Amino acid sequence: MLEAGTPAPAFTLPDQDGDAVALADHAGKTVVLYFYPKADTPGCTTQACGVRDASAAYADRDVVVIGVSPDPVAKVKKFHDKQSLNFTLLADEDHAVCEQFGVWVEKSMYGKTFWGSSRTTFIIDETGVIRKVIPKVKPAEHDEQVLAALRDMDQAGA
Repeated sequence: MLEAGTPAPAFTLPDQDGDAVALADHAGKTVVLYFYPKADTPGCTTQACGVRDASAAYADRDVVVIGVSPDPVAKVKKFHDKQSLNFTLLADEDHAVCEQFGVWVEKSMYGKTFWGSSRTTFIIDETGVIRKVIPKVKPAEHDEQVLAALRDMDQAGA
């Protein structure tokens, strides 16, 4: 997994509407890039709705939030629309970006092992450098953790 202080890898992925979105499109802004395992599952819904509901707090800090999952565009679109999400979701169907960030990991559930995206958030500064990594995020605590990290970054920069 990439660590704080590392430049974020450049990437371009389709968003929920199939439009290409590059990390570079947000140069000059702080980006909260969060990886989630699967659209429209209970934990991922809790996490995404938390981001939606905290959108004013992110906007006050001029922060862009982007969610990434290894789902196809159609599934990401359905999830985005069903939950009335007000931020960008990206489809990393071949999990190449998950692999670049080191979040494509072997998992185990109900005695079966499989590969998937770990629930991890990266806070990337205006220059494209990862400033904070939050691994093993608990969906209900995601925004509290991210907003606290952003406050800490603001204080450190002041």
